[in-house]
Amino acid sequence: MKKKTEEKNPRLGKVGGQALLEGIMMRSGDEIAISVRAMDGTVRSKKTKFVSLRQKHKILNIPFIRGMISFVESLVMSYQTMNTAVDMLGIEEEETKFEKWLKKKFGANLMDVLMPIAMVLGVFLALGIFVFLPTLIASWVAIPFGGDIGIWKSAIEGILKVVIFVAYMLLISLMPDIKRTFEYHGAEHKSIFCYESGEELTVENVKKYKRFHPRCGTSFMFVMIIIGIIIGFILPTDMNTILRGFCKVLLLPVTMGIGFEFLMYAGKHDNFLIRALSAPGLWMQRITTKEPDDGQIEVAIKSLKLAMPEQFPNEEMLAPDPNPASPSEKAEA
Repeated sequence: MKKKTEEKNPRLGKVGGQALLEGIMMRSGDEIAISVRAMDGTVRSKKTKFVSLRQKHKILNIPFIRGMISFVESLVMSYQTMNTAVDMLGIEEEETKFEKWLKKKFGANLMDVLMPIAMVLGVFLALGIFVFLPTLIASWVAIPFGGDIGIWKSAIEGILKVVIFVAYMLLISLMPDIKRTFEYHGAEHKSIFCYESGEELTVENVKKYKRFHPRCGTSFMFVMIIIGIIIGFILPTDMNTILRGFCKVLLLPVTMGIGFEFLMYAGKHDNFLIRALSAPGLWMQRITTKEPDDGQIEVAIKSLKLAMPEQFPNEEMLAPDPNPASPSEKAEA
């Protein structure tokens, strides 16, 4: 008689998060909770809602398309939650004359103006560094060999992408603020693992769990790089360098779609194949996650519980929210 197939853990994939400056955002369904360790040492929390376009329009929830939608929404949500977390920290800074002028003329502070510009510039910089630069360097390497080295060109591009990505992560991890954020990243993963295991969410229980999670943004980025390398092997190697770069940019939606489907599957399954395919992303998390302290774990637990009111109905804010969400913020996004 065949053994009955084990029932999948219903808690897998129910909650996800993002490390912030001195805090953590947790999301479960359309519930979003942000908790930070404020300058006065208290934990401040804020709740809001975010309803994905995939829920509003079913056609956007079909495989591969939902990956592109999720990626764009993640960027928007990341920008919003980072701004909110900074406001919640309670950092008091005197406004400069330029900031006062901006507020008077446009009703906005300096960060409201600079952050969107920085995000756009960051996207173009990322495309330049991770897409066009490896393609350009590979074309230079091919010159002594007559300009055509076949699939070796794609192999060189792939190696350069991985080297650039790892080097970038290592460099930013040396910054004190980023190191602190990576510690909160570790607290986020540990608390999610503890929840998924069914254990009570206490500091001592959370500390026991590992900080490497297969359904992590770092893993997603690494998966995208690997898929991008595979796509590079499909493109003609004798293509013009600039055209080849633009083709890779145009194929990014395909890369995002495949990467998203893989991570969703990996987050809900645990077998040899998934562990092997997830390994590179998990290795990268040795850089992007650090062991958290008890205070950081407390923030992670608070955020997770607030994001799941049905399972933790008695959870309350530890400190008054200095910037309560407006009705428009709580409306469906």
